[in-house]
Amino acid sequence: MTPIIDTHCHLADPKFESDLDGVLARAREAAIAQIVTVGAIGPLARDRLSVQIAEQHEWIFAAVGVHPHNAPDCDDQRIDALRGLAKSAKVVAIGETGLDFHYLHSPADTQEMALRKHLELAGELDKPIIIHCRDADERLAAIVRETEMPRAGGVIHCFTGGVDAAESFLALGFYLSFSGILTFKNASEPQKAAQIIPEDRLMVETDAPYLAPVPYRGKRNEPAFVRQTLGALAKLRDADSERLGAVAACNARRLFRLPEACG
Repeated sequence: MTPIIDTHCHLADPKFESDLDGVLARAREAAIAQIVTVGAIGPLARDRLSVQIAEQHEWIFAAVGVHPHNAPDCDDQRIDALRGLAKSAKVVAIGETGLDFHYLHSPADTQEMALRKHLELAGELDKPIIIHCRDADERLAAIVRETEMPRAGGVIHCFTGGVDAAESFLALGFYLSFSGILTFKNASEPQKAAQIIPEDRLMVETDAPYLAPVPYRGKRNEPAFVRQTLGALAKLRDADSERLGAVAACNARRLFRLPEACG
């Protein structure tokens, strides 16, 4: 199998606490060459643990941020803490941040404030930004235009929009990453978008432990399952899965400045 990359998962999630070694072993067996583990969800301790996991494994890298659900926590002190964590050589991105107007677990204006702070931090540190976007495509694009895209670029992770949203984000310079949602029967909009995105802007992810792809839907997701998403993406694009996996991995290495896949 061609080695591929899970560009977004949450290895510091409590759902992996008792089984992390097994999860990583299964990822290696599935030829997952590299993983980007994202903190962001919940307390700062998740970011710290994400960095710790990355520092313990040569093939794992980290991102640090504050999820839009937790936007009220994104004060100056939290940003300073993220800045400190990002000094680790294993931190390759800032995020995930963004806007979630679907659930609105945090007020919209608070989410927007947090997003701007993350964009500024990514620009300051010259690191790419990882964006979460639900039902907020136009507003998110407007804020990125106002604040400016980080020089290092960025990715819309777990892309769930349609063709219009994809074209808007591509015009801003974003990569688009697809999760297990692409395998769901009711995912017609991202499935359409997946067919028109240029190859050099595509990536794949699990968002594990969430959003397990078919046939694992409803179970705990894990990095090894990213191959199901890759297979669905290749089928939609009438492309060879192994070749497309290699292209997606190359894109991930380019954006996150990852070394060549190890071991």
